[in-house]
Amino acid sequence: MVGTRGVPARYGGFETAVEEVGRRLVERGHRVRVYCRTTVGAPQRTHLGMELVTLPAMRRRSLETLSHTGMSLAHLLARRTDVALVFNAANAPFLPALRAARVPVATHVDGLEWMRAKWGGAGRRYYRLAETGAVRWSDALIADAIGIADYYRAEYGAPTTLLSYGAPVLAPQDTDALTAAGLAPGGFHLVVARFEPENHVDLLVDGYVRSAARLPLVVVGSAPYADAYTQRVHALAGADPRVRFLGGVWDQRLLDQLYAHALTYAHGHSVGGTNPSLLRAIGAGTATVAYDVSFNREVLGEDGVYVRDVDDVARVLTAAEADPDATAARGARLRERARDYDWELVTDGYEQLVHDLAGRRTPGPQRAARRRPAGATTLEAVPALEVTP
Repeated sequence: MVGTRGVPARYGGFETAVEEVGRRLVERGHRVRVYCRTTVGAPQRTHLGMELVTLPAMRRRSLETLSHTGMSLAHLLARRTDVALVFNAANAPFLPALRAARVPVATHVDGLEWMRAKWGGAGRRYYRLAETGAVRWSDALIADAIGIADYYRAEYGAPTTLLSYGAPVLAPQDTDALTAAGLAPGGFHLVVARFEPENHVDLLVDGYVRSAARLPLVVVGSAPYADAYTQRVHALAGADPRVRFLGGVWDQRLLDQLYAHALTYAHGHSVGGTNPSLLRAIGAGTATVAYDVSFNREVLGEDGVYVRDVDDVARVLTAAEADPDATAARGARLRERARDYDWELVTDGYEQLVHDLAGRRTPGPQRAARRRPAGATTLEAVPALEVTP
């Protein structure tokens, strides 16, 4: 498994998938090697039965992923490997090396990375080209949401294997960590997100500040390369004492208690496909307010509440406090939806895929000829998708 920050999972969806799927594949008798980026302290050699290879990366946003994957591939190609799972279409330039070594490879294409505002014109063009390369050089493509699968079908005529994430259905949580943070069960609204424009943390904070909500808004998250955006989010909160920024929270006990005891969870992600934070919120049985895009509707269905602007945010958060019983009932229904997202079933899909890759029973590289001009919009393939720069 190549192309992520590695495990233990402390960062995002890819890392969560690698940990949850990887450990289950080990339990089923597979040998799993995960490539990890260097962190503080001595590197681990194993984790939950997975073999870990820790290598450095350049600490620049535009080069971090590629530099680490390049070194990982050099290590991988010097050793026997039956199948490679590459995460992130940005790593596509390395796929020809795997093909030359006759290593079957599936690429998890993630979301529509080229739409992220953090990338300038050159970055967006690179991601579009890398996306095309992933189609052209992968034996199989993995999509984690129907909207992503629809996009690749409409854009390239390319099939994908739909493998979403699992939703941890949380048992009733204690409140000790919550109390230590000065919070009460059912007494706050929650946002958990990296501070990036496509996650609309600014929209959620601005809408909350304009609302008549009485309960505090707790914001968890940060971003290593987004100082300007972080400053904007804090400026929108101003001196409002109702907004509490906790920064990055790595204490899983506190995170679980935050998800489980929030009155609402507000989710602004818009371009990344199925999001593990969203799944964790519904697995905790928390009523969820989400930015109105197809990926979020796919998960929440009619039990979600959807927003597009600050007025929507202000209205729905105020309404949630006005009728807490209805809000809690909506969360309970979402908890039942979460049971459809099962890591064992997800692992079944990955296990079948690796057997198909090893047996050369996958679609193989596609011609990758776009069905529209390169500059044309393809957003009709992903209904309700819109990004605010």
